[in-house]
Amino acid sequence: MAVPKKRTSVRRKGLRRAGHTHKLYANVPTMKCPNCQSLTVKHHLCPSCGHYRGRAIIEVASPQDAEEGGHEKGGDESR
Repeated sequence: MAVPKKRTSVRRKGLRRAGHTHKLYANVPTMKCPNCQSLTVKHHLCPSCGHYRGRAIIEVASPQDAEEGGHEKGGDESR
């Protein structure tokens, strides 16, 4: 029976498995969110609007809200 002479290193194993990522994510079922029409994974919360099955589960901050909030400390405004 054929037996490997040397143990496969972690690096070599990782290099061999590096090309398998496309197979892992190829069959992920996606759908359009009924609320915002962005692509989401089925049976998961929509990351762009925070809705799941027609209900708002979390409140997602828009990019405009993030700019207005800013940081309280640091920056040129505190000088």
